[in-house]
Amino acid sequence: MCLISVSVLENVQIFLFSSPYVNLTLPQPGSASPNYCYLTNDGDLYIQQAVVFIEDAIQYRSINHKVDSGSLRLYRWYYSRICQWGLGLTIAVILALAFVEKPSSITHTSDPRFRPAAWEPPCGLTEAIELVCLLIFITDVAVKSHLIGWEEFCTNKWLIGYVLVIAASVVDWTITVSMLCNETIRVRRLLRPFFLLQNSSLMKKTLKCIKRTLPEIASVILLLALHLCLFTMVGMLIFPKSEEPEKNGEWQAYFRNLPQALSSLLVLLTTANNPDVMVPAYSLNRGYALFFILFSVCGTYILMNLLTAIIYNQFRGYLLMSVKTSVIRRRLGIRAAFEVLCCQVQGHSIDSEGHVGKVRVDTVLEVMSRVQMKSYYRQAVVTAARQFSAGFMDGEAFQRLFDELDKDRIKEHPPNPQYSSPFLQWIQNTCSHYYLTVVGNVVALANVICICTVLVLDSEKTVSQRDDYYMEVINCAFILYYLLEMVLKLIAFGWRGYLSYKNNIFDGVFTVLLLVLQIAIVATYKIPYQASSPAQRGVMSLWEMVRLANMLIVFRFLRIIPEIKLMALVASTLVDLVKNLRAFAGILVVVYYVYAVIGIWLFHGAIRPPGSPSTVSNSSTENRTSNYTMECGSYEQLEYWPNNFDDFASSLVLLYDVMVVNNWQVFMDAYSRYTTEWSKVYFVSWWLTSSVMWVNLFVALILENFTYKWDKSHALSVSDVERMRYETTVQRMFREHIQEPTQEELLVQLQHHPHLHLTR
Repeated sequence: MCLISVSVLENVQIFLFSSPYVNLTLPQPGSASPNYCYLTNDGDLYIQQAVVFIEDAIQYRSINHKVDSGSLRLYRWYYSRICQWGLGLTIAVILALAFVEKPSSITHTSDPRFRPAAWEPPCGLTEAIELVCLLIFITDVAVKSHLIGWEEFCTNKWLIGYVLVIAASVVDWTITVSMLCNETIRVRRLLRPFFLLQNSSLMKKTLKCIKRTLPEIASVILLLALHLCLFTMVGMLIFPKSEEPEKNGEWQAYFRNLPQALSSLLVLLTTANNPDVMVPAYSLNRGYALFFILFSVCGTYILMNLLTAIIYNQFRGYLLMSVKTSVIRRRLGIRAAFEVLCCQVQGHSIDSEGHVGKVRVDTVLEVMSRVQMKSYYRQAVVTAARQFSAGFMDGEAFQRLFDELDKDRIKEHPPNPQYSSPFLQWIQNTCSHYYLTVVGNVVALANVICICTVLVLDSEKTVSQRDDYYMEVINCAFILYYLLEMVLKLIAFGWRGYLSYKNNIFDGVFTVLLLVLQIAIVATYKIPYQASSPAQRGVMSLWEMVRLANMLIVFRFLRIIPEIKLMALVASTLVDLVKNLRAFAGILVVVYYVYAVIGIWLFHGAIRPPGSPSTVSNSSTENRTSNYTMECGSYEQLEYWPNNFDDFASSLVLLYDVMVVNNWQVFMDAYSRYTTEWSKVYFVSWWLTSSVMWVNLFVALILENFTYKWDKSHALSVSDVERMRYETTVQRMFREHIQEPTQEELLVQLQHHPHLHLTR
């Protein structure tokens, strides 16, 4: 027997039989009557529950929330697009406050030699915006807590942390306001990234996987540290201070003491100071090169790549576990929807052997009409449901309906228009052929070659010396061909068929822009003109307009990407990374944010160019002057002044420069001279976090994404790849490695639902 009750009270049975929504008649104990579900009152609650459960399944959300009518309406409103976009905008606003708050980043340059006084917002402006954001977060956590119930809230560490972070932010905000914005450090800046983390379930899963991967990473880093220390001691023994000053170059520059030797070899591990670090010794004896080569081979090419492999392998294993949880959530949500719909069936018999409930197809169609999902997948599910001629389906069939969500979308193009004119039919047959696209690509390539030739010939000429007439005539001829190609394709495919190809949309937009620009050039400068270099008329000169046309033509040449299978896969992989791997990039944003805030706290105003006004004391000024050096390759000689921690924006750029590891030793050396040797800990930890761990992890995920697409499309043609719309998500990439849960396992989990009670 199927009994479903929905309750927000502790006494489920009392609510069940007194509910205004549900009135179930149960067979007497020992009765031999068939297993029926009778519905005597309004059953719209079951439809609401099924709709919400299916939406939870589509979005891989947990179904452990309240299921009474009022809570379901609030739940759907909370997860509506406008509400979630509003919450995301609030998070973006509170994170962006760091660019405006003191020290402000609102200047045209970060170079302290040319940087004007930054605009500082008046006290209370950013604080008022922040207060509104915090009130929205308080509302958010209150709604979440209400929807899942107190017991679930007490077991949810993220929600408890959410409350604590909001409370700490409110306290720190109160301190700021009471001190009239004159406090030195705002602790809540360091807490703001938490709002971004807790709002993404995939981001939380990713962070959990990283935490579980850390022990394995630590073992390899320990081996790397042992390798570094061993070669440091050997290097100090090989390159001691000599009695002959001309032989002390290596010791003086890189092995003078233990910290300097360690940092020199650590930088060599990233190849940033190669071959500089070995040149002084190599100039004395070629045998010294073996020391540095052996160090690089063992450290850079073996241990570092081994670390990458371990990060990817271990993280992939834990990510598989998290993805399995997501798949179980989808299956559980679909099964829960089936169970609640069972009780809307009135008086149909059930298989006496299997005792498995069934749902009406009409009921399924009504539910699908209310579910918020992509129209393509809704149509696929509805089409599959209508194939059940008996009018009912069991649980397994209901689950199979939603397998359509895991299938790749195949885009069907509209049929070509039918023409009665033989001439138009001939144009349609000729221009719908693939060869027209090939010819168009060849013409576009010829146009780009012409532009490159003119640029090479005019590379040494000033703008006033260039003759733009010939380039304009060449472009005009090519643009007329582009227009002709677009018109012919419109005739061949019709406007709907033409717009059904993304490549045609891309091509058409640039063709229209080029045509408008060409008309503007002719109207403004009356081509052909007499003077070789006409004076500027209007907003733009002829050179500027021709240059803009050349840029559009070069970008239009990207139309060849979908025509080459490998390039199309690479391009689609990049697009999918932007759309579907935002959670991984989001954690990198969080790490950047935290390190930038800490960097401002530690190093704000630490480096100032000589002669710049400073508010520091005389002793501090003398210390800064003594640390100033114009040594070749130093921070000062390379004029790296714009790279500093004087504001949030410049801090992000400096952290990016260190992550790339090109000349990162310059920043580490400069800040160790201007502050303390312990500043190297900050830079090394950032290098380990960003370059060693996260970049390697991101590269591994790119490989996984591309491999998934390549395996799916290696047997397809270019046209088939164009028709196939891959919905590549993390869940799909690892789906084939995950074992599906059984129906018994799903029913066991449903029995433990805190607000949905089933009795069979």
